Amino acid sequence: MMRGEARSFAAARKERAADIDRWLTDLFRTAISQRNGKSGLPEIERGGERATAGSGVALVAVGSLGRGELAPGSDLDLVLLHNGRDDVAQIADRIWYPIWDSGIGLDHSVRTVDEAAKVAREDLKAVLGLIQARHISGDPELTRAAREAVLVEWRADSRRRLGELREAADKRADAGGELAFLLEPDLKDARGGIRDVQAMQAVAAAWVASAPGPRVREAYELLLDIRHGLHLVTARGTDRLVLQEQDAVAGTLGMLDAEALMRRLAEAGRTIAHSFDATWRTVDRLLSGPAPRGRRPLADGVVEHGGEVVLARGVSPRNDPVLVLRAAAAAAEAGLPLAPATVSMLAAQSPPLPVPWPDEARDALVGLLGAGRAAVPVWEELDQAGVLVRLIPDWERVRHRPQRNPIHTYTVDRHLIETAAGAAAFTREVSRPDLLLIGALLHDIGKGWPGDHSTTGEVVVRDIAARMGLPPADVDVLATMVRHHLLLPETATRRDLDDPVTISRVAEAVGSREVLELLAALAVADGQATGPAAWNSWKASLVSDLVRRVRSALSGSVPAPAPSLSPEQASLARHGGGAIRVNGGAVTVVAPDRPGLLWRAAGVLAAHRMVVRSASAASAGSTAVIEFAVVPEYGSPPDPATLEADLRLVLAGRLDIEQRLARRTRSLRPPRVPVAPPRVTLVDDASSTATVVEVRAHDRPGLLWKIGRAFGDCGLDVRAARVETLGAEAVDVFYVVDRAGRPILDEQQRLQVREQVLIALR
Repeated sequence: MMRGEARSFAAARKERAADIDRWLTDLFRTAISQRNGKSGLPEIERGGERATAGSGVALVAVGSLGRGELAPGSDLDLVLLHNGRDDVAQIADRIWYPIWDSGIGLDHSVRTVDEAAKVAREDLKAVLGLIQARHISGDPELTRAAREAVLVEWRADSRRRLGELREAADKRADAGGELAFLLEPDLKDARGGIRDVQAMQAVAAAWVASAPGPRVREAYELLLDIRHGLHLVTARGTDRLVLQEQDAVAGTLGMLDAEALMRRLAEAGRTIAHSFDATWRTVDRLLSGPAPRGRRPLADGVVEHGGEVVLARGVSPRNDPVLVLRAAAAAAEAGLPLAPATVSMLAAQSPPLPVPWPDEARDALVGLLGAGRAAVPVWEELDQAGVLVRLIPDWERVRHRPQRNPIHTYTVDRHLIETAAGAAAFTREVSRPDLLLIGALLHDIGKGWPGDHSTTGEVVVRDIAARMGLPPADVDVLATMVRHHLLLPETATRRDLDDPVTISRVAEAVGSREVLELLAALAVADGQATGPAAWNSWKASLVSDLVRRVRSALSGSVPAPAPSLSPEQASLARHGGGAIRVNGGAVTVVAPDRPGLLWRAAGVLAAHRMVVRSASAASAGSTAVIEFAVVPEYGSPPDPATLEADLRLVLAGRLDIEQRLARRTRSLRPPRVPVAPPRVTLVDDASSTATVVEVRAHDRPGLLWKIGRAFGDCGLDVRAARVETLGAEAVDVFYVVDRAGRPILDEQQRLQVREQVLIALR
């Protein structure tokens, strides 16, 4: 985090602490000297350092003075330790009263070493103060003994005490909110604030986790500087940075304005909160006992180990620019954190992605976003490591940008990933879940530029989408989504929906039912991610009504035609006989058309750990041609000759692929991240010769085989199919007929088909 030309008050805090130390030392010596004089002891021999060092009393600073972080309005937190002297109350009065008379706030206590240790056992605030206690004057042996006693018990009872510390931090966060996203944050008590750093220091004192690193210390110093400036501006010891003081505080720090101040504050708060979460993961891991041994593959080059996502042995990011996104997607989909060392390695060693991005990179990004809420902490990891601005350079313009509007819960960048995470719940509602997720991520990207953010965002997103390698038609859709992402909620709440002109204008802007469904899902996700005041049941019902009316106006859209053979495929059908070709990521099956051909071939691919990214099936006469685009689930691809042999065996009815897949299914762990339920729709009027079944589901091993098997159990044959996996979402369309080659007309049978496929996908 760059400090730029901003002013620091660190030297002023140290100087003030030194001045207070000298003053307190004088007060302490005077108090000791006066008591010793009344005892009849020669003051000349008992005065100075020798007298105070052997006095059996010590003045100790805790809190901000103990840490040397005294701001202008800070109170003094002092402990007077003693060895049982009966005149300690009089000594304390001679120290406390001058402090009170000066007008400085004082929190004080008088204790023996044993009493201090006892209080620390029972009072979290006391133990946190004594852990970082600093000797001011008097007998240093008392200070040393008290600190050591408290630290020994803190470490010995760390399991209980750290749980107490975590509970206190959670309560603070619940009450104070998250510093990075608040309009008027409490610099000390909000999540990501000053107390969270002090809590991490306490964890480090228990020898359970490392002390905060340099980035956290720099963020912490910035918070102390902002607090210092706030005290100067308000002339009081407040910790809440209210709106009307923000410009003035920015001025004391040499910053341009409140916008610059709050952006820097958001960055610091997120840095601290991120490190705070990592600290507690370390605590949980160390105190919960040894992690399960072994490594579970998650993706190519990515494994789970010890409850974290790490790179497989021997895997290096240096020659694999997609690995960082693949690892992030695997972590989000598994609901696990990326190991800190893995993130650092990926950030330091990953080469830039080629432009345009390869398909695998785009699929990994969509897979990451499609994990929903689990994507947010992984995205934050990439952001903290500086990866995001290298992947999407325009991200820098919205990074930590405050919204400065009470309707918004988050900064711009956090709002974008929250919207994408929310949009994951609607991937079954749209035909292009990949465009929904990418559009949700980028819908407010224009807020990093001057002017209307919808207009500027359209320009920016065209450039980003082209860099990502999306085809021109998809770039146009994304641009439309960004340009019109406010169209539905603004029209629904500000226009007369009974006016035909309103509906026609929205229909003209949207252009198609596919874009309408994308904008409808985005409107809900955007509103929910903005904040409670931005989305409610009233607005939802109005938007839903508008979407229904516009959909009706666009009902003349022509459905996509059934897949047909290309000239090359038709040639294979005429001359290929029983040809099977395995060529890298392409698998072609040409065989006599018969029920179960598609799903049996898909079952073989799943058994060989091949993921079907897309597939098409069509027939000419009595011959079917199926083409699969596949990638290894992880590791090296299978031997082509072995894969081809198994395909021939299963098509000949001599291989029990079901048993092999059942064994593999039993070895799979259930997903930790909840996903939206599958959706099965029988599309009316899409074909006159077949029943069109559309299946949208989260992709997983053997998905195509399960769907095809369900059709077989219903006595149906797949005449044609178009299968596509977008990120982690399968969008599959099947043209099915009964054994007589006719579409399904009976309503009861149609319901049975839908239910059978849903059962297979559970």
